[in-house]
Amino acid sequence: MSKYRHPVFLLPADRPKLSRLIAFVLGAATTLAFAPFGLSLLAPLLILPLLLVSLSASPRDAAAHAFWYGFGLFLTGTYWIYISVHVFGNAALWIALLLMVGLALIMAAFVSLAGWLMSRLAGGEAWYLLPVAPAAWVLVEWLRGWVLTGFPWMAFGYGQIDTAYAGWAPVLGVYGVSFMVVFSMSALIATAMASSPRGRILGAACVVLPWLVGVLLTFVAWTEPTGSPLRVSILQAGVSQDQKWDREHLLPIMQYYQGMTLSVPDSDIVLWPEVAIPALDDQVEPFLARVESDARRNGQTVLLGILERSVGRDVDGRIYNSVLLLGTAQRQRYRKRHLVPFGEYFPVPPSVRNWMKMQNLPHSDLAKGDDLQPLLVAANGTRFGVAICYEDAYGAEQLYALPEAGMLINVSNDGWFGDSIAPHQHLEIARMRSLEFGRPAVRSTNTGISAFIGADGALLEVGKQHEAELMTRNIRAWRGATPYVTLGNWPIIWLCIVTLAAFWIRNRAHL
Repeated sequence: MSKYRHPVFLLPADRPKLSRLIAFVLGAATTLAFAPFGLSLLAPLLILPLLLVSLSASPRDAAAHAFWYGFGLFLTGTYWIYISVHVFGNAALWIALLLMVGLALIMAAFVSLAGWLMSRLAGGEAWYLLPVAPAAWVLVEWLRGWVLTGFPWMAFGYGQIDTAYAGWAPVLGVYGVSFMVVFSMSALIATAMASSPRGRILGAACVVLPWLVGVLLTFVAWTEPTGSPLRVSILQAGVSQDQKWDREHLLPIMQYYQGMTLSVPDSDIVLWPEVAIPALDDQVEPFLARVESDARRNGQTVLLGILERSVGRDVDGRIYNSVLLLGTAQRQRYRKRHLVPFGEYFPVPPSVRNWMKMQNLPHSDLAKGDDLQPLLVAANGTRFGVAICYEDAYGAEQLYALPEAGMLINVSNDGWFGDSIAPHQHLEIARMRSLEFGRPAVRSTNTGISAFIGADGALLEVGKQHEAELMTRNIRAWRGATPYVTLGNWPIIWLCIVTLAAFWIRNRAHL
């Protein structure tokens, strides 16, 4: 790698501390590429120095720089974990900081693997970096989305929802968008280092091609609307997390949701947020029965989030985070399948759980819903693909509902994160699901950001945060299947695996 003699390439070896600090700052600044900042082009620009380091530095040094880049990215991009754990979860300050920093360190370790792979397999050759870098980056994004239950937040593709790269989402999903971002920047490096006009022309074409094809893909109608428009209403009580579970607020909350539902008798569908009623379903059964009776009388379908206690021989007393559908002949339910570790369940030994109990910390587990559940069906026959809160970050896990589902439903409680960037990031993720699936989405949250999202991921209407909201809009169900719905993440993941395996074998053969 001695051919890279420019001072920029020598900085990681000559001044490693300064170089790694720069990597940390670049990673921290990359957060600005995501919502609510929306400076999308920062992501490809800020990863360029990391790609250059992986080209000129040893695998060990490249991994170290990637680690500090990832630490900066996740420390600034997910600082809101501190808010949920300490401010609203009432955990001690040191526990909140430990969880926040610990998660950032774990995610940074994943990113360091990408840096190591890029350096190891590219071997200092700019043209080898072109296929290796996006393959390594995306494979690691995918791995951190499911290893240890997964944390797919901050995947590069989410920040590109409003750029030309987003055209790839219905074809290859969010990871395909990430692939094209890193591919373009790797091609930019190959172009700059090309020694011949032909090489520069080829490199420039590789820079532009993901953008150009992305634009062309936006003109493809993968799915289409079907049936008559449905009048849909979103309710949001706007009760902050520190007040919601006070018993004195239970009755006003129930009165709000029931009254606002009755105020829109012409709505076909009314959506309440996650755990809209702060109680177990069997504790407020008379209330639910009244809502159900009103819905049937008005010909409505009401979907509401609530904690559901299931009593039976095999599941005695288990509590689920559920969405109930009321208004049809039979009450229907969807139970959350992907629970949040250290939020909805605690993978700790009994001794630690007892300590948490003594510290007045949350310590009880919710039950996990079945992986395959019947779709919720409205009175008019519309089928819904439902995701509760954090679940909509796992696109592949929702594919079981498609293409049968004509509309996406997301209920959430982003009140845990206060007035931070988390609710904006979460909305951006929900938009990506609509774009990948070619389905409109209706999203109701306790404190915001509630929204109507088009089948192309566009925001049709957005509610205010931390206020009571009632939004009503005509929405049509959609039919058909995007390539992503048909094939999921596997095309892009297999491309990454095969690419990296080929270069690994090549390197071994040259030893």
